[in-house]
Amino acid sequence: MPFLPVGGQAVIEGVMMRSPTRVAVVVRHPDGSLRAMEKPFESVTRRIQLLKLPIVRGAVSLFETMSLGITALNFSAEEVSKETGDAPKAPAWQGAAQALIVALSLGLGVLLFVVAPARITAWLGFKDRVGFGLVDGLFRLLAFVLYLLLISQWKEMARVLGYHGAEHKAIHALENRAPLTPESVQSFPRLHPRCGTSFLFLVVVVSIVAFTFIGRPRHIGDHLLRIACLPLIAGVAFEFIRLSGKYYAHPWVRALVWPGMQFQLLTTREPDLSMCEVAIAALERVRGDETVVAMEREGDAARAEVAFIQ
Repeated sequence: MPFLPVGGQAVIEGVMMRSPTRVAVVVRHPDGSLRAMEKPFESVTRRIQLLKLPIVRGAVSLFETMSLGITALNFSAEEVSKETGDAPKAPAWQGAAQALIVALSLGLGVLLFVVAPARITAWLGFKDRVGFGLVDGLFRLLAFVLYLLLISQWKEMARVLGYHGAEHKAIHALENRAPLTPESVQSFPRLHPRCGTSFLFLVVVVSIVAFTFIGRPRHIGDHLLRIACLPLIAGVAFEFIRLSGKYYAHPWVRALVWPGMQFQLLTTREPDLSMCEVAIAALERVRGDETVVAMEREGDAARAEVAFIQ
């Protein structure tokens, strides 16, 4: 499977696709037509050499992906909610509101997946470094699974999960040089080794190892140390996802990524042809990126940065 620098994200009634130099969002309007937003994009890792370093680039890419994702979600929500007329002009405070949403999301994630598992494990009386780390990690993994189960059972999310599957299938089709038609795209798997769900699972696994070395948190400073390590942990997980995308053809790589991919059964649904059409439309808008064209031509031997598939 060729390694192509294209990633994406499902949004409300649509799909976002991202290449190294372009971002496109395509949404199915209530009248059945497709509405698109596309713009140039240049990662900060391309402008600042220091941020290209392994692990560092992973943490940076994660924050960029979150920012682009919120913008895409806002666009899709606006398009789906209106029946006619132009979209209202964005209020001046929209940027600050987006930043607040990101901050609140990060804070809630830290509370649920870092602080709460440690507090519960301490309350149960585990004090040994290894024992505490394993039980703490088990609670973190349990919280992750419950979070995914909640999303998968949320009726309002069903179509978003379908678009998530369509996004994966479209990228599979591109990577396998298959025709980008709804029928062709629909024939591909809805699971993908570079999915953000797999990334989050890896973050949980890497955090178990890292937090075991850090030891049991005894005061707020220890909790802050754990939080400070999260960008490093995310960077390590990113590098693994990046390598798994490049070397997925190797059996041992497939075996390593298999557990994380199974969680995608909760975060994706089989899309219909109309969903695949939307994913293709978004992909076509970034496919002209010269980096993607070169990667399609050169295959695995070419080098380029990876984009998360959410």
